[in-house]
Amino acid sequence: MDTSITELINNQKTYFNAGKTRDINNRKAALKKLKAVIEKREKNICDALFADFKKCEFESLLTETQYIITELDNTIKKINSWARTRSVSASLVNFPSSAKIIKEPYGTVLIIAPWNYPFQLALSPLIGAIAAGNTAVVKPSELTPNTATIIDEIISEVFPKNHVAVVQGGKEVSEQLLEQQWNYIFFTGSPKVGKIVYQAAAKHITPVTLELGGKNPCIVDETADINQAAKRVVWGKFLNGGQTCIAPDYLLVAENIKQKLIVALKDEIVNAYTNTPKDSPDFPRIVNKDHFNRLKNLLNGQSVLFGGETVESELFIAPTLIDEPSLKSEVMKDEIFGPILPILSYKNENEIEPIISRFEKPLSLYVFSKRKHFANRIMNENSYGGGTINDTVVHFINKKLPFGGVGNSGIGAYHGQLTFDVFSHKKAVVRRGTWLDVPLKYAPYAGKLKYVKMLSKLF
Repeated sequence: MDTSITELINNQKTYFNAGKTRDINNRKAALKKLKAVIEKREKNICDALFADFKKCEFESLLTETQYIITELDNTIKKINSWARTRSVSASLVNFPSSAKIIKEPYGTVLIIAPWNYPFQLALSPLIGAIAAGNTAVVKPSELTPNTATIIDEIISEVFPKNHVAVVQGGKEVSEQLLEQQWNYIFFTGSPKVGKIVYQAAAKHITPVTLELGGKNPCIVDETADINQAAKRVVWGKFLNGGQTCIAPDYLLVAENIKQKLIVALKDEIVNAYTNTPKDSPDFPRIVNKDHFNRLKNLLNGQSVLFGGETVESELFIAPTLIDEPSLKSEVMKDEIFGPILPILSYKNENEIEPIISRFEKPLSLYVFSKRKHFANRIMNENSYGGGTINDTVVHFINKKLPFGGVGNSGIGAYHGQLTFDVFSHKKAVVRRGTWLDVPLKYAPYAGKLKYVKMLSKLF
């Protein structure tokens, strides 16, 4: 065990127990300082993302820095309201009394961030943790070292280490962190690693949020606007080089429009990334060689409709469409998490549910249709984290909607006020009046049972 990690956590616990994070104005001041430093270093953040996997500046601004700046603005504006003690109706049985809910910070929390949106998914939960009054240790992904370094620099400039600290390293460091006793753990990553985190948390009965992933279905029926659907699918699927947990993982297309949709998808890929996407400044690379090889191997034995080009020296995999893969093939076993889009067709709508239900509950689900009844039925009858009708990915943007998985795709949800609430324990407090004390609840109980049954209806 690295003694420096233990010492860091003990120092944070001491800082928290001293009440240093309790004052709302101090929390707000810290968030304002964080925003100022991010704005000052925004170009450096974008450069780091490009250095890690050639993420273009537009996508870095859209999905990383500006998203976080907007999140900070919203939190700073609303933190007083979110933190306010709430009065609730008192129970008649407790008369005379009042009741309220007090939000308090958990204490010292651990945030483990992924590599695919390495800045956004490290800072977004941190904003809620700080706003709620916790201390925090952030573990950025070692697979995006340039972004991890600038996160470390920004956090070090804004916070003392006994308030917020960054711990860098690989698997061994993550294991050491998980051996510690935390008050809350927030993890974003794969279901495989999420299970390891959950097991570690269970040893100390530590509450968790697990933001994971899954095979997200995207259904396109015969009434959909084909050209619009193609544009929106291409954007959502190949954003960030396909390395997005809520990207469409596979298409389920009505057989009678399949060929038209394929033509439209090809056109939209060319419109977005030209005929040579390797030379497009807007198409990122795969994060490392291991992930590149995994994705390349998924193409073995598949019928490639479009794309398929791979360049190992550049970790480049072209936006690729594959035709009717077997449901037992490697590409259909697990979440793809890359720029490969399988296209499956159905003749009858009854074929849709058996395909979706083969897999664990996904993080997202999408349906393109002009038939409101059909779209609503798909959305209502399936279990998933969140979804969109006639678009992809955009449900993530609305801070008033919960973002999180279900079953194998995650535990818990956050965004906006929910992020604050994730890192807040809600205490129930009842204040009893002293001027009246009904003797019914006290022993001896002889002759009181009938009154208990009557009063239970008022509980």
